[in-house]
Amino acid sequence: MTNWIPPETQIPPCLPTDPPLDCRGADWSGLSAGDADLSTARLCRVDLRGTDLSGCRLEGADLRLARYDKATIWPANFDYRNSGAIGPGARLSGMFLNSADLSGMDLQGATMMGSYLSGADLSGCCLRNVRIAGADLRHAQLRGACVEEARFSGCQLDFADFRDASLAGAELASAETIRGADFSGTSGLDPMRAALLSRAIHELDCWNPLTRRTTRDSLMG
Repeated sequence: MTNWIPPETQIPPCLPTDPPLDCRGADWSGLSAGDADLSTARLCRVDLRGTDLSGCRLEGADLRLARYDKATIWPANFDYRNSGAIGPGARLSGMFLNSADLSGMDLQGATMMGSYLSGADLSGCCLRNVRIAGADLRHAQLRGACVEEARFSGCQLDFADFRDASLAGAELASAETIRGADFSGTSGLDPMRAALLSRAIHELDCWNPLTRRTTRDSLMG
C-alpha cells in the first residue's frame, strides 16, 4: 500500500502496469497524453474534454462514463462513439445512467434510445437532435437544457424538470407519460402545447413536489 496512488490523481503520460492502470475519476481535461499506452487501462469517469489522445493506445481501455467533447482528439480509427464514453454523437442506447451528473455536457447527436436516465442531472446539457425514444427520464433534471429537435416517443417523463429548456422542433406529444413534469419558462413549446394539454387529467393535474406546480399549470404559462 505504500506505493498506492489514488486513481483520481493519475495524469498522463502513464506506463502500462500489471494489474492494469487505474485512473478512474481523474481530470485530464485539456491535457496532452502523448504516446501513453492506455490499453486495458481503467479510464471510467475520466474527464477527457479537450484532451489530446491522438498518440495513445486505447484498445481494451475501460472508457465507461468518461467525458469527452468536440475538442477531444482521439487516435485515428478509434471507435470512441461505441466505447461507453459520453459526449457528442455517443451511442448510449440502453445504458444505465440513473442519477448520473451529466450537467452541462455536450450530447448533441447522441443516441440514447431506451437509456435509463431516471433522476439524472441533465441541466444545461446540449441534447440537440438526440435520439432518445423509449428512455426512462422520470425525475430527470433538464432545466435550461437545449433539447431542440429531440424525439421523446415512448419516453417516461414523470416529474421531469424542463424549466427554461429550449424545445424548438422537439417532439413530446408521443411521450408515454408526462405526469408531474414541469414545462415552466420553456421556449419552442407552442406547436405541441395543445396536444400536451389534451392528455389525461391524472397526468396534467399531478403536483410536482420539487417545482410546486402541476403539469397543467406549467403548460398554461
